[in-house]
Formats: sequence, structure tokens, C-alpha cells
Amino acid sequence: MSETIIKPKISEEILRKLQSETIEEKQVILHCCYKSEFFLEEKIRIWSSTYLIDRGSDHISKLIHFENISLFPNWTDVPHGKEYWFTLVFSGLPKDCKVFDFIELIPQNNGFFEEGIVRNGSDVYKIRLDM
Repeated sequence: MSETIIKPKISEEILRKLQSETIEEKQVILHCCYKSEFFLEEKIRIWSSTYLIDRGSDHISKLIHFENISLFPNWTDVPHGKEYWFTLVFSGLPKDCKVFDFIELIPQNNGFFEEGIVRNGSDVYKIRLDM
């Protein structure tokens, strides 16, 4: 026989307090375009040490997901002369962030970098990357 579960009553004061303590996690999505123009066989990858840095504070958003690109140490082949698109998902930026930088901090040259990205209301961006 099943047991009937009664919805508990929660006081208005506790509900107000909980609501004020709730933090909305809004992710930031970068659709990135890379075009291979210099080498017949080119490869790219992303490192887990890739971040969004709020220019107005010390906040750093971490990479939490990636699509259509390999994570270090693996590589993704890029067709010569064609645009190659991949997507990166980061943890949310602060509500008051207006401008941020995208940076891949790696122990070698040519990490991805795009500075001065102006924040929009959707937190979805298309950027073109150069090596």
C-alpha cells in the first residue's frame, strides 16, 4: 500500500531567506571559429586551463564543457582553408561583468586569446580565433 506524502508548510520568513540566498548559475557559451590558412595539416586542442576573466573584478570563470574540439593531450584535425567551429561552455560570470577576456593559459606559445569581449544579455558569443 502506498503512503500519502503531505507537502510540508514552510514559513514565509524562511522562504524569503532562502530566496535571497539562491544564486543563479548562468553559464557562458563561446562558439569559436578557427580557420587554418598557413599549414596543410593543422591541429588544435583546448586545455582545461582555459578561462574567462572579468575585467572589472578578480572573478575567473572555468571551462566546464567543450564540443567538437579535443582536450589536451589529444588533437583535433582542422581542414585546410576552411572554418572550423567548436563550442566551449564556462561557469557563469558575475552579474555586473561588462567586459571579459578569453584566455588559454598553457606552458607553450600560441594559446587561444581574445580580449575585450563585450558582455551581452544572452551570454552566448561567436568569436573568431587566430593562432
